[in-house]
Formats: sequence, C-alpha cells, structure tokens
Amino acid sequence: MAKQDYYELLGVARTASADELKKAYRKLAMQYHPDRNPGDAAAELKFKEISEAYDVLRDDDKRAAYDRFGHAAFEGPGAGRGAGAGAGGGFDFNFASGFADIFDEVFGEFMGGGGQRGRGGASGRGADLRYNLEISLEDAFAGTTAKVQVASSIVCEVCDGSGAEQGSKPITCPTCSGAGKVRAQQGFFTIERPCPSCGGAGRVIEKPCKACGGAGRTRKEKTLSVTIPAGVEEGTRIRLTGEGEAGVRGAPAGDLYIFLAIAAHRIFQRDGANTFYRVPIPMTTAALGGQIEVPSIDGSRVKITIPPGTQAGHQFRLRGKGMSVLRSTQRGDMYVEATVETPVNLTPRQQELLREFDTAGEADQTHPQSSGFFQRVKEFFAGSASE
Repeated sequence: MAKQDYYELLGVARTASADELKKAYRKLAMQYHPDRNPGDAAAELKFKEISEAYDVLRDDDKRAAYDRFGHAAFEGPGAGRGAGAGAGGGFDFNFASGFADIFDEVFGEFMGGGGQRGRGGASGRGADLRYNLEISLEDAFAGTTAKVQVASSIVCEVCDGSGAEQGSKPITCPTCSGAGKVRAQQGFFTIERPCPSCGGAGRVIEKPCKACGGAGRTRKEKTLSVTIPAGVEEGTRIRLTGEGEAGVRGAPAGDLYIFLAIAAHRIFQRDGANTFYRVPIPMTTAALGGQIEVPSIDGSRVKITIPPGTQAGHQFRLRGKGMSVLRSTQRGDMYVEATVETPVNLTPRQQELLREFDTAGEADQTHPQSSGFFQRVKEFFAGSASE
C-alpha cells in the first residue's frame, strides 16, 4: 500500500511555514494520541504516521529531499531501515528518542518542559533578587556609593556548599545512576524526566550537613556596596552578578538587581538631563529690572539678570547647569521660570503711590498685555450687540 503524502497527512500546503507545520501536528497529535485512544490500533497508527511526517518536514534537509524524491528519499539500501521503521517503508524512527523529541518540542510548554530536555535536570542555579533603592536628586547628579543590606541564601560555610557532613561526600544517585534523569513509558512513547530521587543532580547525600540540612546554603543578611554612576534616572537597573541567592550544592549563584527610585526634591524638578523650578520675583524687580541669585543642582549659586518689564512665566535658560548625562562629561540645562509676586500688607503710603501710578500713566503703555486683551473684549461685545 502506497504511503500517503506527508503534506496531506498533516493537512497543510507544500509551502507551509515551520509554525504552520507545528500547529497542524499539534492539533492532530492531540486528536490521535494513544493515551486518548486506548486500544485503538487505527489511532495509534495514525499518530505514528503524522509524527513521521512532521519529523521529516520540520527538518530543512529532510524536507528538501522529500520535496525532490518523495518517500523514495528514505527508502532503499542505506536509507535508514531498521526496527521501528514506518509501516510499508524504510524510515528509521526510534520511538524512545524520535517521538519524545518531537513531542517535547511541540508540547513542552504544556508539560513544564520549556525546552529543558538534555540539560540533565534542574541546574540548581540560585534565584535572582530585586532590591529597591531610593536616592536623592543630588546623588543622581553627582553619583554615589550606597550600602544595602540584603537577606539571601549564601553558601554554607560548614560544608562549603556540598550539602554533605564533614568527612563525607555526595554519592552517585542509585535511581538514575548519576544521569540525573529517568525514562518513563507513557502509552506509545517514552519521556525523560528529572530524577525524583536526586532532583536532576545525579548525586544524593547520605549524611546531610547539620548546619544547612543538606541544602548547601544558609540564610544570612549581607551588606553590599553599590556604585551609582552620575546621571542615573528613575527606574535605572544596576546588576550585581553573583550576589543573588546561592545555588544548590555548589551551583552558580543568581544575580542581584538594584532598581533605583529618585526622591522628590523640594526645589528642583527633573526632565531627562534638564532641571526646572520657579522663582518668585518682587513686582518692583520685574518692572524695573535687577539681579537675583538662584541655586544650581551642583550646589553653586548663579546670578540671573532680570530685564525691566519681565512678565510672569518668562523662562531663563542656563546652559550646562542641569543634570549630569550618564556615561558622559556633559550636563543638561537649568530652566528658571519667573513668577511675579504681588505685594501684600501695603502701608497707606504704598497704596497711595500705587494709585498714583495707576492713574498717572497710559494703560496701553505700562500694561500692554492687559490693555490689548480688554480692547479685544470690548470689540467682542460691540460686535455681539450689532448683530
């Protein structure tokens, strides 16, 4: 009986992509899986055929050969005949490896495999840790060195991380013979899993260390020094390699990630490399002009010349007086916004002088913005009345 075309078996076009092939195989494998069809020889044969088809088409070289020569590419002398060959053909298909590899590739994410086959079980690497650190804006500008205290697992000092009592050492796991994994027969195929006795380590401890209980690590609070470079921003992440949780029985330690938060400043606001703040200016200074002295984030004082007639909201830009730029010698700019302060608690004499000023000058010359605005308002009402 002639073998069915592989593309027809999977129900895909000959131009199907790798993702389309995987999707088609997944759907059919779930339908014809022997565990879902116990005692159904036809379903078992179908499962074998679609798995054989997918194994060929997922491999670029095999697929190219099949597209050119068809089933003949895998038949005849030297084409891979052997026990486990497909029905009616000479395809070499080892169920203990071939089916398991395909099934793990396609369904690994559903069975917790996640592509972990062939690693000899759990690696035992220590977990990564996170530490939230708040610094001041001044420290973000200049850079600093901070001390942090982190509670984590460290290598046991008594057994030096082996987990075994002094004078003894781990032995080869009798369950898996040191392989770290065992094979289990499930229906039609064989699947490898981490050894339940040793957890994939390949070794077991007969005499556990009393200090760590055989884990090879203990809990302890440690103090670390963190170098914070100048110019860091909110959310910057600093990685300290190997400062996370200690690995299991000598496995590599995880990493520690420092996440920076910058505290709100009582004067400055920050936007990237620039700083902003508002400064109140007396009405007389804004009207007549003068000089004011303002602070910079670096701690210095800067003089700003206020031109006569300065209006509220006017911004003064001071180049190179802002924040440091990370990994650079440059600095951003500082923007100072003027807010004109109206005087309060005036004496009778001061009130009299202001009234004289208000009636003496021409409004359109001393207050051009308000005069222009109210002129437009007057024209608006006049136009509305004539309609």
